Amino acid sequence: MFGLLGQNISIAQQSIKGQLLRTILTVVIIAIGITALVGILSAVNALSSTLDSGFSGIGTNTFNIQQYELSFRRQGGRERTKVNPIINYRQVKEFQEKYDPAFGQVGVSFQATSTAEVKSEDSKTKPKVIVAGVNENYTENAGIELAEGRTFSPFDIKNNTRVCLIGSDMEDALFQGLNPLGQTLSIRGNKFTVIGLLKEKGSTFGNNIDLRVMIPIDVARSIYTAPNINYEVSVKVADPNFMESAKDAAIVLMRNIRGLSPVESNNFGVVQSDDLLASVNEVSAALNVAAVIISGITIFGSSIALMNIMLVSVTERTREIGVRKALGAKRSTVSWQFFIETLLISQYGSIVGILLGMLIGFAVSAGFEIPFVIPWGAIIWATIISILIAIFSGVLPAIKASRLDPIEALRYE
Repeated sequence: MFGLLGQNISIAQQSIKGQLLRTILTVVIIAIGITALVGILSAVNALSSTLDSGFSGIGTNTFNIQQYELSFRRQGGRERTKVNPIINYRQVKEFQEKYDPAFGQVGVSFQATSTAEVKSEDSKTKPKVIVAGVNENYTENAGIELAEGRTFSPFDIKNNTRVCLIGSDMEDALFQGLNPLGQTLSIRGNKFTVIGLLKEKGSTFGNNIDLRVMIPIDVARSIYTAPNINYEVSVKVADPNFMESAKDAAIVLMRNIRGLSPVESNNFGVVQSDDLLASVNEVSAALNVAAVIISGITIFGSSIALMNIMLVSVTERTREIGVRKALGAKRSTVSWQFFIETLLISQYGSIVGILLGMLIGFAVSAGFEIPFVIPWGAIIWATIISILIAIFSGVLPAIKASRLDPIEALRYE
């Protein structure tokens, strides 16, 4: 049995070499469909994995109050974003003072700049450092973990102590292997003592969040005095069972602080980590559907092309089939020969498509500076689809070849 299978594979390979140009064109058509499937799914998997890992630290018992929701409004068939006023410092301070601590702790933050140049005694960074002003609860609410040292204390925030937390990349950029704890760095001529080193988080869409410095919020406000600074509030709920009550209380309080009447809609957003993940999953699902549709159309066309080339092959090799049957080849043997040939061509297309798709996924990951994730699910599906292509395209030519009358076939041409 295995000897006959090996013989059929050898004959199929010789036939493929004999019609090389048509085979290459068919392989390319199949590969395009597989590339679309694997490439899009590779990029989507890399994106989803990065965002999931970024949001996973926030936890399900935390929500943020920020300038905008995550959704768009449609009016008159046009998509536009509602313009909300910024959340200013007076509002976040009033929220912090009036929010019931029984619901949870309040974190406050703002990004002062993303282009800071930070100096130590011997080194300085390129102007690419993110500087954020935060209060004592921000790091815990945001799920930020420390590799070494400690985070801000209420004393640090209340007394505007000149201390800071630094991202993992700052250690190599400024201190060249020295223990950063206790070291001094300078931001706009202001000296800060490093009290904590953050765990590595990696880059997201080219934004290296490990190249950052956190300082007490009022100190940051004294250094960066640009108008219209937008703040964010985070609330970590003590008991997850009271999440909805905590959110409702936060919304009512923020509406009162913003001076909204009962008939006015919210001019701020309340976002939970679950909402972020749900939005990511919606986008991922849409892209997955697009990948399936695009690749499905292309794969259907490649199936027709493959069936056509095999039917033509049967016609061109009628005499060869007649000789084999006259020498005692069974109908099943002849049909298997053509089916194996079809299977080989589809698998060649699958292999090329998978490789090209992974290259596309890797290029997208490298371009956005996110980790590349091998799409095993997409690879398995691509292999299954290529086998289905072979079955769909190869059965009819194989049956046609096996049913040829040997006498008529020998008289052909």
